[in-house]
Amino acid sequence: MTPTQLSQAVLRTVRHAVADGELRVPVPERVVVKPASRPGHGDYATGVALQLARPAGLPALGVAGILRSRLAAAPGIELVEVSGPGFLNITLADGSGAALVRDVLRCGTAYGHSDALAAQHIELAFPGETRAAVTADVLRRLLRSQGAVVTTRSTGPADPDWAGLGVISDTVSAGPGAPRPATPGAPAGAAPVRLPVRPVPVGASAAELLRTLGADAARWGLLRPAAHDHPRLTGDEHDPLLVQRESNPLFRVRYAHARARALVRNAADLGVEAVPGDLGAPEGSGESSARDLLAALREYPAVLDAAARHRAPDRIARHLEQLADAFFRFHDACPVLPRGDEKPGAAHRARTALAEAAGTVLAGGLLLLGIDAPTHL
Repeated sequence: MTPTQLSQAVLRTVRHAVADGELRVPVPERVVVKPASRPGHGDYATGVALQLARPAGLPALGVAGILRSRLAAAPGIELVEVSGPGFLNITLADGSGAALVRDVLRCGTAYGHSDALAAQHIELAFPGETRAAVTADVLRRLLRSQGAVVTTRSTGPADPDWAGLGVISDTVSAGPGAPRPATPGAPAGAAPVRLPVRPVPVGASAAELLRTLGADAARWGLLRPAAHDHPRLTGDEHDPLLVQRESNPLFRVRYAHARARALVRNAADLGVEAVPGDLGAPEGSGESSARDLLAALREYPAVLDAAARHRAPDRIARHLEQLADAFFRFHDACPVLPRGDEKPGAAHRARTALAEAAGTVLAGGLLLLGIDAPTHL
């Protein structure tokens, strides 16, 4: 169950409570659910009871009590608890993890893609500057992953070295008055919504970045900071983006992907098939690491949606870092492969499937950022 699906489940619970006369409130258009802020307080939390308390004429705790019993009976939910002034803390059922992994493996690198922006025709206009060109290229990929029809347009001279950074533009033309060719898939006769893309520029040219960092490290260095922040690119052989160790977030993300792929290959060599199911996670750090990794996978579609709507590719990069860190914690606490004379069992098959799902999402995120996801590092 993804955060979006959980939000819809909570909304249905509110709607049913209103229909049955337990609550007398206008049904909200949407309900916000967020990852639980404290360990031991469920997987997710929502403040919908506080939101509805005033219009319902009831204390928030009273509204929470009405919703709690109904929501606890929803498929995929194991436990709902009330905390604080009326927050609902939601623990997902164990089976939800297996369903999530199956969903990721079924969708592949398209997991998290949707048609949420299918009605939108967008033109991304960016100045003739390297960081703006790379950002527009990623936003084009990202918005298309959410169903939008997108073209990019340079309002200044295009740099031929942008191609070396992987920038692919549908329409790269100089000047706002240049003609716009027809866009496949766009509504007939409808003018696109023009959105400016103007991140803080960098002083280095595309050629300089390619020479000192290479395409992948340069793209990460340009995209990881928020658009209003200055990228820290030293432009020499000591740049942190070139260091092959854990202090380099790009290396950590790519290594997590490569390690996940290696585990799946090694499992296959041992005759262990990836089958979603009970992870058999040891109590304590094993359970928490598995829960954290599943939570990072569940949140990925919402991250893509938010990154597209706010035109913020840095959100994807940050989430990939969190996913990689969660994968390594899971890897250390819940061995994927049998050890010693241990015979492969259902837990190993389920852990292999989860490792494959983690690698798949890491690859999908890097693909949207235009960065290679090697299977060997």
